Amino acid sequence: MSEFDWELIKEKLKNVQWALTTIEERFRQVPNVKFFQAKAGWERRDGICMLFIAIGESFKQIDELANKTFLLRYPEIEWRKVIGFRNIIAHNYFDINEVLLFDICATRLSPLLETVNRMIADLQSAAAQE
Repeated sequence: MSEFDWELIKEKLKNVQWALTTIEERFRQVPNVKFFQAKAGWERRDGICMLFIAIGESFKQIDELANKTFLLRYPEIEWRKVIGFRNIIAHNYFDINEVLLFDICATRLSPLLETVNRMIADLQSAAAQE
């Protein structure tokens, strides 16, 4: 497993882990989708979107660093959609669908965080075996 810079990949995954945990914390204070649509919720929505941009960019970089092989080991996540969501937010920010954002925060964060935790553990286990 030493053909790629696994330490750099692990560091990027830890950054993603932090970002996902931060989104979870911020989202706990969002009572419903209307909060994102109201002026009072714009700052929280903007902060969450910024973290999603960073997450998508990190996974894009991880995929490139591992020659598009590492993410394939975790097929339970739709990686193209994770990376694509970053592109949607970054390039169409004024058209963000708050309903979609709310749904992703409510239903997709936990599975993604669980997978990221497993990815980090797998990398640590592989490093310990070398």
